[in-house]
Amino acid sequence: MYSTYIFDFDYTLANSEQGIVMCFEMLFADEGYGPFPRQTICQTIGMTMYDAMAQLTGETNPDRIHELIHLYKVRYSDKYMVANTHLYPQTRPMLLRLKAKGARICIVSTKTRSRIQQTIDKERLESLIDCVIGIEDVCEAKPSPLGIQTIQSRFQIPAEKIIYIGDSLIDAQTAANAHVDFAAVTTGTTSVAAFAPWPHVQIMHDLSELR
Repeated sequence: MYSTYIFDFDYTLANSEQGIVMCFEMLFADEGYGPFPRQTICQTIGMTMYDAMAQLTGETNPDRIHELIHLYKVRYSDKYMVANTHLYPQTRPMLLRLKAKGARICIVSTKTRSRIQQTIDKERLESLIDCVIGIEDVCEAKPSPLGIQTIQSRFQIPAEKIIYIGDSLIDAQTAANAHVDFAAVTTGTTSVAAFAPWPHVQIMHDLSELR
């Protein structure tokens, strides 16, 4: 039915929770914030880094927020993120299955394309991923539809041939804004009940269920 499957990254294709939490906790300890419950940090995964940092720290000064983001990256994320990011067990078999039937596979995420590419390289997924759109590739982050629309325009794909797969209500809203079908996966922090009111074709326990 679909020619193109577009995935979110964190909590959808890969679990980077340990790396994200570790980097935030080290930053906050060094800069005098928190401590915060792990679940509080996890619930920001999928937001832009700016929004996550502002929400967690309570900072309102954009310069300070950008400074904290820079410190997060150069002190911690560059060192620890990729080593602490792992594909879900269902990811590779699912991608192989989609490729075997001729599907195009893309990623649209609020994570940077460069960081996602590091995991793609580590996991040797280059032959399975056709395009990655990260936060640096769009002028508006999800739930703006621009990431999906960029792929749609690049490959000249009708909206009805695209499905977006993600783990959060931001992803559900992104698909709705792009007028494409949406499949939810509950490997993140969002429940079946939370997804239920949003337009969807599937709510999955994990990616092995993707049709």
